Amino acid sequence: MIARRAREMLELVGLRPEHYDRYPHMFSGGQRQRIAIARALMLNPKVLVLDEPVSALDVSIQSQILNLLVELQERLNLAYLFISHDLSVVKHFADDVIVMYLGRAVEKAAKEDLFAAPRHPYSKALLSTTPRADPDAKKDRIKLEGELPSPMNVPKGCAFAQRCWLATDECRAAPPELSGTTHQVACLYPLS
Repeated sequence: MIARRAREMLELVGLRPEHYDRYPHMFSGGQRQRIAIARALMLNPKVLVLDEPVSALDVSIQSQILNLLVELQERLNLAYLFISHDLSVVKHFADDVIVMYLGRAVEKAAKEDLFAAPRHPYSKALLSTTPRADPDAKKDRIKLEGELPSPMNVPKGCAFAQRCWLATDECRAAPPELSGTTHQVACLYPLS
């Protein structure tokens, strides 16, 4: 029964059932990622946590894996918690986005809202570094100054205050909470 289920899962993610008897070193990076997805699906989860699922893959394989994830989501009615530093992948894959800085949520919004008008200075800086397909698009890259604080010793106020061009003493006093209705931001001086 377990072997049959494993072969079904391999087939579900686009691998042949005869791959069942192969050793890990016999698979490419994209095939290994498919196997990881198959393993995660074995217990019929409703939610999958995908932590950098395509970061180590070349662009064409990334596209295949992302397309597979979309297909599986529709077919199996899955929800994903997608963790990534690659904002171009996030932009094409996510519905809602939470931007984190040193383990704290600094902005939460629908993808369209966040990418069109980021309200937290860190989100704005992060998006300014994302490559764009339009060579004529105006691009004002924000270069952050200062050192990244240690995650083991996060400052008592806003964690981003040491690198923020809008920070005041008030920002360094207490950490701001996410506020807002549909577009939430943890900043005393959100961008408009």
